Amino acid sequence: MKNKQTLWIIIIVALLLIVAAAIYYIFMQQDQMKDLREQSELVKEELADEYNELFIDFEGFRMKISNDSLLHKLETEQMKVQRLQEELRTVKATNTKRINELKKELETLRAILKHYVQQIDSLNHVNAKLASENKQITTRFNQANQKVSQLTKENEQLTETVHQASKLTATNISVKGLNDKNKVTDQIKKMQKIQFDFLIGKNITATPGEKTIYIRIMKPDDDVLIKSRSNLFAYEDREINYSSKRNLEYEGEEHSMTIYWDIEEYLSPGTYRVDIFADGNLIGRKTFKFEK
Repeated sequence: MKNKQTLWIIIIVALLLIVAAAIYYIFMQQDQMKDLREQSELVKEELADEYNELFIDFEGFRMKISNDSLLHKLETEQMKVQRLQEELRTVKATNTKRINELKKELETLRAILKHYVQQIDSLNHVNAKLASENKQITTRFNQANQKVSQLTKENEQLTETVHQASKLTATNISVKGLNDKNKVTDQIKKMQKIQFDFLIGKNITATPGEKTIYIRIMKPDDDVLIKSRSNLFAYEDREINYSSKRNLEYEGEEHSMTIYWDIEEYLSPGTYRVDIFADGNLIGRKTFKFEK
């Protein structure tokens, strides 16, 4: 009986030793697994940093490329980097097989970027040579263009000088108010018409022939006195109204002119202005006052 108890004690002790060994082995395995997970997490973080740096490199070179074909290829590879970055964020750190595959993908993409860098350097070398040649051509072109611009400016100045010299001038402008007996009056309420007298000056450079002389009478409120809205003439690339007009056969000599305005509307006292035009040019101007 005593021997039997001893045997059981030995068996129990042996079992306890086995359990203790098993527990120790499990704890050791857990520690190893923890270390492996931490290492895998570290590898994953480092790989993520490398992918981020590669993406930035792609972005930097993309901004330097002007070749559309090369730019499209580079953008395609950059999108691949971005897609693998997203996959790396979601893959488990314990999936060492896929992480190793992503490492190989990274090396492949680095090699592709290096190839593109070499292409860019080659293109830059060619472009630098072309730029140097273009600079010489551009310099010669600019010199020729400056000469043309100078000649054009001189021609424009000469044309303007001729134009100014050929413009008619209206001088000695006088304004009179006339009553119903064609007598001069200063009282606006008695006026029936306004008489405008002026001289068209001598100008041998002006083109001879029939001229139309227009006048525009501006009221104190800057409104134009007109008989019809259709009474228009060309001035500075637009059509404006005139108050009255008269034709003149001009042969380059001084000519006196009189133009009338028949008063058919209410005119208030104040400061008026008459502008005189010919050949699309303002050739004379005078302000005048009407009293009550």
